[in-house]
Amino acid sequence: MYPGWGLVKMTRSRIAVGMSGGVDSTITAYLLKQAGYNVIGITMSIWDNSLDIADLGISGCYGPGEIKDIEETKRIAEMIGIPHFVVDLKKDYKENVIEYFCSEYSCGKTPNPCVMCNRKIKFGALIERAKESGIEFECFATGHYARVDYDDNTKRWCLKKALDTKKDQSYFLSFLSQEQLSKVMFPLGSKTKLEIKELALKLGFKELAEKKESQDFIETDDYSILFKDKEVKPGDILDTNGKKLGTHRGIIHYTIGQRKGLGISTPEPVYVIRIDAENNTITVGPESSIFTKELKANNMNWISIAELTAPMHVKARIRQQHKEAPAVISPISPTEVKIHFDEPQRAVTPGQTVVLYDDDKVVGAGIIS
Repeated sequence: MYPGWGLVKMTRSRIAVGMSGGVDSTITAYLLKQAGYNVIGITMSIWDNSLDIADLGISGCYGPGEIKDIEETKRIAEMIGIPHFVVDLKKDYKENVIEYFCSEYSCGKTPNPCVMCNRKIKFGALIERAKESGIEFECFATGHYARVDYDDNTKRWCLKKALDTKKDQSYFLSFLSQEQLSKVMFPLGSKTKLEIKELALKLGFKELAEKKESQDFIETDDYSILFKDKEVKPGDILDTNGKKLGTHRGIIHYTIGQRKGLGISTPEPVYVIRIDAENNTITVGPESSIFTKELKANNMNWISIAELTAPMHVKARIRQQHKEAPAVISPISPTEVKIHFDEPQRAVTPGQTVVLYDDDKVVGAGIIS
C-alpha cells in the first residue's frame, strides 16, 4: 500500500467501484485494492445514439465519447488487476435524467441534472442493475470528494464536506437517501486533489493526472439539441411594467440572472428576473431585481436530521458555485421549507438545488420552488 494513506479494511469485503476512466475513480479502486478489499469495477453505459452529437472531444457524461471512455476504463481495470463490468443504463438515464432535465426547462426552471443522476442513476439504478445481472458486492465506492459516517446519537448516516473544500462534492450528493449512504464509501474525502494527482503520477497514470475533468452531463455546449422533438416557441420579452421589449427564442434558452444573449437594447443593463412558462414570456429588469432574502424549497431530503420541526440556523448554498450564506430555515410541511437569508442573495433560481449545511455536515437539500 502507498505509504501514509491509512485505509483500514472493514468487514464489508467485496466493494464495487463506480469507474469512469478518470483519475479519481482509478485511484479509488487502486487504494481499496491495496487496502486488502476484494475490488471490482463497474461502469455505466448511458449513451444511446438518439441525438446527433458529434464526438468533438467535449468533456461530458452523455455523448459518443463514452465508447472510448469505456475502453479506457477496461484497460485501467486490467492494469490495477480487478474485474470490470459494464452496466447498461440507457433507458434509466433517459427517463430519469434527460427527460427530467427537459421537463423542468420547459416549465421555466433550471434543474441540476447531476444531483438527480447521483440519486437515481449512479447510486440507484447502477447498483440495482448490477446486482440484478448477478454481480455481487456489499458496498459501493466512488471517487467523489465527500465523507460519510454514522452518528450514534441521532442514529443517522451523515454526509460531510470533503477536507479539500475546493473539490468538495457534497452538494451533488445531497439527495442521497439514508439507505444509499449506509452502503457507500468515499475514500478520497479525506484527501486533496493534489495528493491524488501526485499518486497517479507515481503509479504511471500520467495521462489521467493531466486529463481534463468532465464538466457537464452532456457532450455539447448547446442544450437545445435535447429539445429537437419538442415544441419550443418564441415569445415576448417584457419589462417589469409589462411592456414588450423584444422576442425571445424559447424559454429553454434562458435562466434567472442571465444578462447576455437577450437580443434587446436597453439604456441600462437588464437581467432575466422571471420566466413564465404558462404565458411563454420572459421578464427582465435591473440587477437589483434579482436579489432576494427569501425562498421556498420543496421535495426536501433530510440527512443529518429526520425532519425539521422548528426554525434552524444553517448556511445555505443555492447552486454549486454559490458561497454558502447564513440563513434560517422554517418548516412549512414535512417536505417543504422557507429559507430566510441574513443578506439578499443573487439570482435565486427555481429548479436549482439548495443545500443546507451545519458546519461541514449536510443537514438536507431541496428544490427551489
